[in-house]
Amino acid sequence: MEEKLLKIKEDLKQALNKASKEADVLNIKSEYVGKKSEIQNILASLKDMSSDDKRKYGSLINNTKKELEKLINKKIEDLENQVNITFDDTINYDVKHGSLHPVTIVAKEVTDILKRMGFTIVNGPEMESEYYNFEALNIPKDHPARDMQDTYYLDNGMLLRTQTSDNQIHAMEKYGAPLRICAPGRTFRNEDLDANHENTFFQIEGMVIDKGVSIENLMYVMQSVLSEVFKSEIKVRLRPGFFPFTEPSYEMDISCVICGGNGCPTCKNAGWIELIGCGMVHPNVLRAGGIDPEVYTGFAFGIGLTRLAMMKYKINDIRFLNSGDIRYLENFDIK
Repeated sequence: MEEKLLKIKEDLKQALNKASKEADVLNIKSEYVGKKSEIQNILASLKDMSSDDKRKYGSLINNTKKELEKLINKKIEDLENQVNITFDDTINYDVKHGSLHPVTIVAKEVTDILKRMGFTIVNGPEMESEYYNFEALNIPKDHPARDMQDTYYLDNGMLLRTQTSDNQIHAMEKYGAPLRICAPGRTFRNEDLDANHENTFFQIEGMVIDKGVSIENLMYVMQSVLSEVFKSEIKVRLRPGFFPFTEPSYEMDISCVICGGNGCPTCKNAGWIELIGCGMVHPNVLRAGGIDPEVYTGFAFGIGLTRLAMMKYKINDIRFLNSGDIRYLENFDIK
């Protein structure tokens, strides 16, 4: 075990020595201390060890992980210290007109399409309660789905919402049924940053509740939105999925337009990008919103606007979108 941990540490040092950009270091961080890293697998294996081995290796493994994180943070600090930014206010700068952010462009396109279908745009709080973010959506405190979302909890007892689905409950409480709403907005999860994951990203939630609503209605809306956004035929696939707030649940993937479905870092070499989670609204969610599931049915969907923007504009790294580099917007000459 000692040799194995020492090798991980030495491999990390070599990788960091070759890194020249912060993005490279973040990729290394994901590989060496992220959720799927070898050190995490070793930590997970502690539960299966004997009591003697736990006492022998527990502290060693935890201390090694702390050392890895310390090396990574030191490398990031060193790279930041190398940056020397100066500003000369005597230079005449060529100030160009601004443009909308690509995520804003895509969000407007999607909401415009849905408005033509009769959807009303609503919004909700980014700082949310556990009730609206989890419990009213059929995710009680002991539900395993909570472990799938690394949540930012706040000192005031609230949290940063992990999904825009909280708007379902707010809208049902406010408007009742029948209902046809969409809700674009920011969501937050404690993710390991890489080409396809960010801790702050955008989604749009959609919900239709009425008498006689079926899965066919859901499919029509999804196909209409995608065909209009991409303005071309997009290869899609529908997979059975699991979401506590829908039953049955589905996940819709689109063929990765970055690599043409051949596999790349953006799609994790799978050739497909998960874009839409959807399904029929669970009766417990309807009840939480004050609507009788014996009278009304409904469907709901969540589209990742950040990923949709990446696919539409063939952006191969999600971190560009939150970089704050205004020069990047020159690629999107839309006012």
